[in-house]
Amino acid sequence: MSHAHDGRYPFPGGADYLIRHATLRQLQLLEAIVRLGSFTRAAEELFLTQPTVSMQIKKLSETLGTPLFRHVGRTVEPTDAGREVYGACREILGTLTDLEVKLSDLKGLKRGRLRLGVVTTAKYVAPEILGAFCKEYPGIEVSLGVTNREHILERLMAHDDDLYVAGQPRDDHDQVESIPFAPNPLVVVARVDHPLALEHDIPFDRLVEENLILREPGSGIRDAVVKCFNEHGLTPRVRMQLGSNEAIKHAIVGGLGISVLSLHSLRLESVGGGLALLDVQGFPIMRRWHLVYWRGRELSLVARTFLDFAIAYEPEIQVRLAMAKAAFEETRERLRREAGAST
Repeated sequence: MSHAHDGRYPFPGGADYLIRHATLRQLQLLEAIVRLGSFTRAAEELFLTQPTVSMQIKKLSETLGTPLFRHVGRTVEPTDAGREVYGACREILGTLTDLEVKLSDLKGLKRGRLRLGVVTTAKYVAPEILGAFCKEYPGIEVSLGVTNREHILERLMAHDDDLYVAGQPRDDHDQVESIPFAPNPLVVVARVDHPLALEHDIPFDRLVEENLILREPGSGIRDAVVKCFNEHGLTPRVRMQLGSNEAIKHAIVGGLGISVLSLHSLRLESVGGGLALLDVQGFPIMRRWHLVYWRGRELSLVARTFLDFAIAYEPEIQVRLAMAKAAFEETRERLRREAGAST
């Protein structure tokens, strides 16, 4: 039975027309362009050339009979029609993802895929757990996306990954499940020859005399440090703000100041490095890493297994952190002996 074109069907034949003339690949491309705001970034994410992406979107636009994007400066924005198609894309691709999850569960853990989104600072702990997990389950295909906290929240809201590794969760998100799985101690870091490097039990208010190097606004570590100063009724003397732990470590070695960093990010420098941990009252600040996911979304068997694996892996992480802390303390004692011998 054929339908008269009475306004309810935008194309002759309704869905049959789109099934014949549009492809899932075109819908996937449109979703990526809207999400990333760029044809180029969408092409990179999907391992295609930009001309191929442009050609496929042009074909989809011709199929739908309306422009789907408009250029705004160096970025692209969806038209009203593009936003409507994007909403449908999210539903279609989400349904396919759910189907993949169900099929993967039927196959068990011999095969499957895990997509993990990781906040930048957690890049020091997540790969270690992921490596141990892949050794245990070699048939699982894994992807690891590292980005800042703001983008992790965007990806969480868009359901782009199975699980996320982040720091302290925000209290205003009742739709998000957040499960602590590993310690994340924050420590005060200085250059190894800093005047405070050999001292014990340094009063917290002594830190206001030092130039402090902070992470950029929005960083979880920065929030924790600022909160700590506020609780003591003190204002830190911030010398600079940097966007990565590596940049901060270089700045410390360059003599530009001290900082507060995750002990995870210092494990490579714990032996023979140019950095020292300061023994400051109230430190380390004990925080936790969390595995985060959308509460209303069913986890796949692979994701549930990884979550349990990560929680069970905590003793291994504690051992490695204890070894790093002991190495820093051994260096401090050695320097103290050398300083005593030279006087």
